[in-house]
Amino acid sequence: MNGFLSESNFLMVEEGFTTRDLLENLLEELCQGSDQQAFFVADLGDIVKKHLRFLKALPRVKPYFPVKCNGSEGVIRLLAELGVGFACANKAEITRVQGLGVPADRIFYSSPCKQVAHIRYAAKHGVQLMTFDNEVELSKVARSHPRARMLLGITADSSPSAHPSMTFGTTLESCRHLLEAAKEQNVQVVGISFHLGGRGLEPQAFAQAVAAAQLVFDMGTELGYHMHLLDIGGGLPGTEDTRARFEEIAAVLNSALDLYFPDGSGVEVVARPGRYYVTSAFTFAVSIAALEEVPVEQPGSDEEESGSRKSLVYHLSDGTYGAFSCLLFDSPCPSPWLHKRPCPEQPWHSTSLRGPPGLPEDRIADGLALPRLHVGDWLLFGNMGAYTVPATPTGCPLPHVTCAMSRLAWKAVQLFLGKPPQSEEERESLCTPLSCGWEMVDTLCVPPVFAPTGII
Repeated sequence: MNGFLSESNFLMVEEGFTTRDLLENLLEELCQGSDQQAFFVADLGDIVKKHLRFLKALPRVKPYFPVKCNGSEGVIRLLAELGVGFACANKAEITRVQGLGVPADRIFYSSPCKQVAHIRYAAKHGVQLMTFDNEVELSKVARSHPRARMLLGITADSSPSAHPSMTFGTTLESCRHLLEAAKEQNVQVVGISFHLGGRGLEPQAFAQAVAAAQLVFDMGTELGYHMHLLDIGGGLPGTEDTRARFEEIAAVLNSALDLYFPDGSGVEVVARPGRYYVTSAFTFAVSIAALEEVPVEQPGSDEEESGSRKSLVYHLSDGTYGAFSCLLFDSPCPSPWLHKRPCPEQPWHSTSLRGPPGLPEDRIADGLALPRLHVGDWLLFGNMGAYTVPATPTGCPLPHVTCAMSRLAWKAVQLFLGKPPQSEEERESLCTPLSCGWEMVDTLCVPPVFAPTGII
C-alpha cells in the first residue's frame, strides 16, 4: 500500500449494504435531530471500478485527476493510493495534494492562465509540468520557472463552445511562432496538450485532435525540441446516458494513438479525466427550506379557473453558490428522487427548484414533476460528483462528505497494489485468481471484460 488511504479515511460497509441504505441511515439520524444541512455520500468503490475500467480500456494513458473537479479528501486520497496523478489549477490545489504526500512528479500545473506568484510556488516545490498557449504565459514561465517542462496547448475542438471565453489553446497556425518564441527564451517544450471538454462530443473529435497534435509534434521536432509527451485532456463521460459511451471513445482514441503515436515511438500519453472518475460516485441529499405556490396562467381560461391551478417552488438548503455550482459547468441538473415515498393517489405538480430563500437568481431547475412536499423533507440527487465539492475554501459552509467503500472494493484496491491477504480469513474469502477477478468485477457492477489483468 502507498500510505495515502487507510480504513480510517472511509466508512467500511459490508456487501449488500448500498449507498441508498447509508443515505437512509444518515437521514434517519438527522430527522431525529434538528440538523437540516445538506450532505454527500461518496461511494469510493465506484471510483475504484472506474479506475480499473480506465486502465483496461486505455492501457497507454496515464490519468491525472483535475482537482478542481472534486476536491474532497477521500477522493484525492483514494486516487493517490491508486497511483493517479493530479492536474492542479493553482497554488492552493498544489498545496492541498502535496499536503497529503503526493510527490511533485505526479502533479501537472495544468491551468493555461497562471499567476506569477503561483508559478514561483510551483518552481519552489518541484512542480515542473505546465502548459502555455500564448506569449504572455510563455514569458511569465521563462522568467519565473526556467526548469519548467512545458506543453503547448492547442485548440482541437471545431464544435461551438457554450462559453467561448473559456476556450483555451492556440490555433495550429500560431503553433510554429510560439515554438520559436519558446526556443528564443530557452523554455523547454516537451509536448502538446489539448482539451475537448465535457460537452458530449462525438468520438471522432478525439481522433481529429490527436491528428492535429501529431502535426505540432513534427513542428517541434523540426525546431530541435525533444517532443515526448501528449496530453489528451478530459471530456470522457462519467455516466452511461451520454451520446457516446466511454468504451466507444476509448476505442477511437486507441486507434488514433496507434496511427499517429504508435507504441515504441517514445511518446508518453496522459489524460485529465475528471467527470469520468467522480460523477456517478456521489449522491447529494438536500432539504426543503421553504415553499411557494405560484398560480399557473392558462391562455383562454377565466381568472378563477386559472387561479385554481398552481405550480410549486421549493427553496432548498443549498443552491448554485454551493453544490449546485456544477450547473455553471454545463452540467444538466440531475432529476431528484424522494426520500419519502408519496401516496399513489397524491397529485404531482409542475415544480421549480431554487436555492436558499432570499436569492432569486439562484435557479436550480424548472419544469420538474413532483408531489406536494413539506419544509424539512429531503430530496436526493444522484450523479453529483463533478464540480460540486471545491478543492479550496469558498467562504461558504461546505456540505459534509461521508465516504464509504465495500469490503470487497477495499480488497480490490489491495490486490491491485500487490498486497497479499494477511489473515487466514482473508485468504479464504478470496477465490482462485481467475474466478476472483470475475466475481469481484461482477459484484462491483463492472462487466468482466474490464477486470484488471493484475486481478484476473
